[in-house]
Amino acid sequence: MPTSLRLAFMGTPDFSVPILDALLAAGHEVVAAYCQPPRPTGRGHKVQPSPVHARAEALGIPVRHPASLKAPEEQEAFAALGLDVAVVAAYGLILPKAILAAPRLGCINVHASLLPRWRGAAPIQRAILAGDAETGVTIMQMEAGLDTGPMLREARIPIGTRMTASELHDALSAMGARLAVETLDDIDQVTPVPQPAEGVTYAAKLERGEGLLDWREPAATLERKVRALTPWPGVWFEYGSERIKVLAAEIVEASGTPGTVLDDRLTVACGTGALRPTLVQRAGKQATETDAFLRGLALPTGAALPLPR
Repeated sequence: MPTSLRLAFMGTPDFSVPILDALLAAGHEVVAAYCQPPRPTGRGHKVQPSPVHARAEALGIPVRHPASLKAPEEQEAFAALGLDVAVVAAYGLILPKAILAAPRLGCINVHASLLPRWRGAAPIQRAILAGDAETGVTIMQMEAGLDTGPMLREARIPIGTRMTASELHDALSAMGARLAVETLDDIDQVTPVPQPAEGVTYAAKLERGEGLLDWREPAATLERKVRALTPWPGVWFEYGSERIKVLAAEIVEASGTPGTVLDDRLTVACGTGALRPTLVQRAGKQATETDAFLRGLALPTGAALPLPR
C-alpha cells in the first residue's frame, strides 16, 4: 500500500477538523473536501461556511457542498476524482451506493461511539445522558445502512463523572484523528469485523425541547443532562416569565417536593435527591455563579419552580 493515498474528506463540524488536519500531516493527498452547504448562524443569521469548509479553503483544498449526493451529476463528479478512499467524519448527508462504491477502497467512517452502541446523529451526548461508563471511536467500512458497516478499528475512553459533552467531543475528535491515520496505514491488511447483532442503540438527533429540566426526574439524570446538552441545545428552567439557563450543576443529598427551592443556594428538590445549579444565565445577560445570580433575582427558600406539563 502506498504511503500516500488519494482521498476525499467528507465532514462538516468542528469535530471533523482535527481529522482532516491529521490526514494531511500523515502525507495523504486530499483532493476534495465535502461538507454541508453554508447556513445562517448566530444572532445576525449571517450565512457562514462550516468549520470544515473554512479549514479546507484555508489549506487550499477544493470544497464541494452539494445539498444532496443523489443527483447523477454529483455522483459522476465524485467518481471522476479517481479516489483511493473517502474518509467520512460527521458529514451529515447519506451516501448513496454509487458514492460508497466509487473509491477504490471504499468509504470509511470515523464514528464517535463504540458501535453498535449509539449509531446515528448524537452519540456523544446520548452516551452522557445514558450514564455510560465509557465510549470511544470506531472506524468502520461504510455500507448503505445507518452506521451498520463492519468495524476496522476502535479505541475506548472512560466518561468521567464530571465530563461535559464539550470535553468528550474534543477527546474523541483527537482520538478519531489518530485512528483514521492508523487505519489508512494498513487498510490493505486489516480484516473488517461485523458489528455484533446485540447491543444496538440509536443516538437520535438532539431536539431543542430536550433541555427543559423536569424536576420530577432524579437529580443524577438532570445533572447528566446539563453536562450533555451544554452548549446546545442548552438546559434551562422557567421561573415567572423568565427562562434561566443552567450551564453547570451538582448533585446534592437532600429531598423535598420536586421543584421546591430548598435553601439560599438554589438547591432544588428532584424526584430523587436534589440539584444545585452552579453556573446560570438569564436571557440577554452574562453567565454568573449562582450566588451572584441570586442577588439579581430572588428565588427564596420554599419557592416552587414549575413542572413541565
